[in-house]
Amino acid sequence: MGNHKENINPKVTFNDVAFNTSGISLAKPSDFFALMKPRVMSLVVFTAWAGLVLAPGSVPLWNAFASILCIAAGAGASGALNMWYDADIDAEMSRTKKRPLPQGKMRPRAALGFGVFVSLASVWMLYIASNFVASALLAFTIFFYLVIYTVWLKRRTPQNIVIGGAAGAFPPMIGWAAVTGDISFNSVILFLLIFIWTPPHFWALALYKTIDYAKVGIPMMPNVKGPVSTRNQIMLYSLALFAIATVPLFSGLAGDLYAICSIPLNLGFVTLAFKVWRSQAGGIPDKKSEASLYAVKVGDRAARNLFAYSIVYLFAIFGVLAAEALLV
Repeated sequence: MGNHKENINPKVTFNDVAFNTSGISLAKPSDFFALMKPRVMSLVVFTAWAGLVLAPGSVPLWNAFASILCIAAGAGASGALNMWYDADIDAEMSRTKKRPLPQGKMRPRAALGFGVFVSLASVWMLYIASNFVASALLAFTIFFYLVIYTVWLKRRTPQNIVIGGAAGAFPPMIGWAAVTGDISFNSVILFLLIFIWTPPHFWALALYKTIDYAKVGIPMMPNVKGPVSTRNQIMLYSLALFAIATVPLFSGLAGDLYAICSIPLNLGFVTLAFKVWRSQAGGIPDKKSEASLYAVKVGDRAARNLFAYSIVYLFAIFGVLAAEALLV
C-alpha cells in the first residue's frame, strides 16, 4: 500500500527539497502541523468540547483539557495518514497541491510514521485521561477515516462522503463519552447532526470543483450522478438536517436559547440549499451562449455560498448547544 507513495510529484525531488546533502530532513514543525489538517482539527476540537460540556456529569478540568487535546491529536493523526495515502492525487488537485507531501517537504515514510505514532499516543493518553469507551471510539474513528474512507470508499464510490462522513461525526460523541463512559441517545443525536450535515457541505464544494475531482478520478457525486442529482440530494439532506436539528429540543439536550437560534440557522441553510437546487451549479456551460455561461457561474456562486455558510452553521449550532448547557 505504501510503495507508490515515494514518487509523488516528478517535478519535486526529495533530495533537493526535503533533505540536504547530509540526509537530514529539512521538514519544519509547521510542515508536520500542516499534515494534521488544522482547519479540520479546529472543528473537531470545538465539537468534541461541545460534547464534553453537554454530557451529564463532570470531570476535573485537567482531565477535560487532556481529553480534548487527545481527541484533537487523534483527528490530526488521521489527517496525516490521509495525506500520506492520498499524496499522489493531492499533487494533481489545485485545492491540495500545496500540502507538505506534494510540495516535497518531507518523505512519505516520515508522514506515515508521524501519523501512526500520534494515533497510538493519542488513543493511549485518552484512555489514561478518561476511560476505555472514549479511547476505543477515538481508535475506531482513526481506523474509519484511514481504512474505510480513505483507502476503501474515496476512490470507489460516490457515496464516499456519505459513509465516510461518520469519521468526522464521532468527536462530540467521544467528548461525551470522556465524561460519561458510555454512548447515549443524545450523544448519537450530536453524531447525526454532523453526519447529515457532511453530504451537503462537501457536495456543495464538489459542484464547483468538479473538474478537479474528475482529473484525479475521484468519483464525487457530481462526476458520477451528475449535477442535477447532486443538487437534488443536497436539498434532501438539508431538509433532513433541519429535522435532526430539532430533536435536541425534545430530547432534553436543548432549551429556549437553542430554539431561538437554531430555527433561523436552519432556515438559512435550507434557503441556500434551495438556491443551489434551483441553480445550474456544476453544469457544463454552452460556451457559445452567454446566458448559459452566466447561469453556471451564478450556480457555482450559490454552491460556494452554501459551502461557506455550512461551516459557520456547524460552529453556531454546537456553540449554542454548549453555551446553553454552560448557562443552565
